[in-house]
Amino acid sequence: MNPTHPIRAEVPCRACLSGEDLDWLGGGRSVSLALSLTTTVTVATGPGPAPGDGPEDGWQREVWAFLRERLTGLAPHPPAVTVRSQAPAASGLSSSTARIVALFRAFTDHAVRGERVPDATITRWAYEFEFAVFNGGGMDHLAVVEGGALLLDGRERGLPAVRDRLDLPAEWRVVVVDSGTRKDTRHHIRDVRAQLASGDPALAAYRAAADAASGRVWEALRGRDLAALGAAMSDAHTAMRDHQRMSTPLLEELRALARRSAGLPLKLSGAGGGGALVGVCRADALEETVNRLAGALRTAHPGARVVPASAAPGIRRHPEPVTAGGQMKGS
Repeated sequence: MNPTHPIRAEVPCRACLSGEDLDWLGGGRSVSLALSLTTTVTVATGPGPAPGDGPEDGWQREVWAFLRERLTGLAPHPPAVTVRSQAPAASGLSSSTARIVALFRAFTDHAVRGERVPDATITRWAYEFEFAVFNGGGMDHLAVVEGGALLLDGRERGLPAVRDRLDLPAEWRVVVVDSGTRKDTRHHIRDVRAQLASGDPALAAYRAAADAASGRVWEALRGRDLAALGAAMSDAHTAMRDHQRMSTPLLEELRALARRSAGLPLKLSGAGGGGALVGVCRADALEETVNRLAGALRTAHPGARVVPASAAPGIRRHPEPVTAGGQMKGS
């Protein structure tokens, strides 16, 4: 039978508070935080148009092909979906992973009869799917599925280990500053893997500094010390900029402007070259902080924008009727 209501999967994006690349370099800690800027995939209830040739439709086709190798009884072509995202694209907030995880969750909920594919399986499949393309790490997949703040121990291959979990204090909020410049990391992972293979001392220095910053970020979260968190996130950004050149002049200008106009320390989220900066402030100061930043940006950097957010739980599935479809191979 067919579902009588649409299947929807809603997935948060994530900010990296410290430790970019350490999730796959191994031997270092990183800290992720799921954010309330979500990506939602809705599977149509009836027949729809076949996927086209655009990159977004490409993900739809490729995720479905991946699932057909692991689930029995799936149709040759994926169902039609609609996708909506609140996170800025190509910003270092893992909107692409959120989309891929949402496709995995919505497609499996649509296809598997009588049982829910476990979230741990969705996490592993989404990681394997992206690793085959980008050869990167698993921080993003764990972050958007599990939600909250995670302290991760990196591994050179495979999902990082979750060392600890925390909720962001209810009285704190996240401020995202989208620089208006798209992050371009096409060669970043390849270049850093080459550094790792050659024993580059710059990478070793970065790993040590970023790991130490991650430890301080986590202690500040645990101790609910907002000033210490801002200082530790600034240390994490400095390690990214000075050891691995992940920042840009524009991003540094935005960080300085945020300090001057709102007293807010910002850190780049993601491997760099553009994208978004993130900071944390008290909830009762959020409106003033956003207004001060937006006013300063309007004059100096009109292409940038301020996006308020909060911490988020992990992947959310809207309960729907059981649908007809496949079963997991081997079940």
